[in-house]
Amino acid sequence: MPVEEPHRVVCHLDRLLEERGMTLAALAEAVGVTVVNLSVLKNDRAKAIRFSTLTAVCDVLGCQPGDLLTVEPPI
Repeated sequence: MPVEEPHRVVCHLDRLLEERGMTLAALAEAVGVTVVNLSVLKNDRAKAIRFSTLTAVCDVLGCQPGDLLTVEPPI
């Protein structure tokens, strides 16, 4: 079985929440997902995100996907 390389996508949810004075629990409730799912995203452990979830997070936080997620350059 091939070894899966780690992704280089970094989530900036902590910063966005702090800038807006919002908690992860409040965002989860507003978006309609669990705190656990958002925590996985926030801690860069997510392997995927649904476009509907991404859209809802961006709507609630008033941001664009590029504000939430960036890709680190290869090492």
